[in-house]
Amino acid sequence: MAKIMVQGTTSSAGKSLMCTALVRFFYKKGFKVAPFKSQNMSRNCYITKDGKKIATAQVLQAFACEREPEVNMNPILLIPNTDIGSTVVLFGEDYKCMSAREYFAYKKELMPIVKNTFYELESDNDVVVVEGAGSPAEINLREYDLVNMGLANMVDLPVILVADIDRGGVFASLYGTVMLLTKEERKRIKGLVINKFRGDKTLLDSGIKMIEELTGIPVIGVIPYVKLDIPDEDSLIDYDKESNHKPIDREGLSKEFDKLVDAVVENMDMKKVEEIAGLCETL
Repeated sequence: MAKIMVQGTTSSAGKSLMCTALVRFFYKKGFKVAPFKSQNMSRNCYITKDGKKIATAQVLQAFACEREPEVNMNPILLIPNTDIGSTVVLFGEDYKCMSAREYFAYKKELMPIVKNTFYELESDNDVVVVEGAGSPAEINLREYDLVNMGLANMVDLPVILVADIDRGGVFASLYGTVMLLTKEERKRIKGLVINKFRGDKTLLDSGIKMIEELTGIPVIGVIPYVKLDIPDEDSLIDYDKESNHKPIDREGLSKEFDKLVDAVVENMDMKKVEEIAGLCETL
């Protein structure tokens, strides 16, 4: 089965939208696609038709590939209720309120559950697009990691790493993230993506050449800053949107999904993406 993971150098680098674009792209090519994020943290959640809670990002990704959202797409949801604690939601149902330290210790028990859930999803689909969380360079959280490189190692995922240039420091962000990973983890990163670019892309050429030489990883896309009316999930939002203030309109999102895919396809090496995902082997 084909599979690919999107990680980011920071929160709000564009992981969720990149995954949304990829599931839409693969769906349009005729594949049965599923999104997956093992653990998400959000104050906002969506109630599925069978009454389960999952993160809004995976709901939007499911809609983008014309699927009904299901709990296997997001088996763990953390809903913050204090600065140091969250309600842990497992497979769509409230399990327990835990402090950050309690949950960190509990993750060891969740790792085989996450692994088995991914394999179930993989066995029923042609392509699985996996979203990471935060940054894989949070080295203090490496032990029992089940959402970034820990997950990638568990289920053998190739990774593309996305960085947000709009807030500055994109090359430092890419380089620092890659260098803080272990040698084995670095090998999993098959492509770098610079997101939210405004201006003349040729001005990036020298920087792209240098970051490729420094990391040994190709830059496979420079995605322009595109305004989309797709609901935001976390607090780091770039601009307010009408969709943030009303219920999700599945039909109304279709044009926005296509607009997103167009921007990605025009500015990213999609043949390389297919190769990374293993679609060449599948076909």
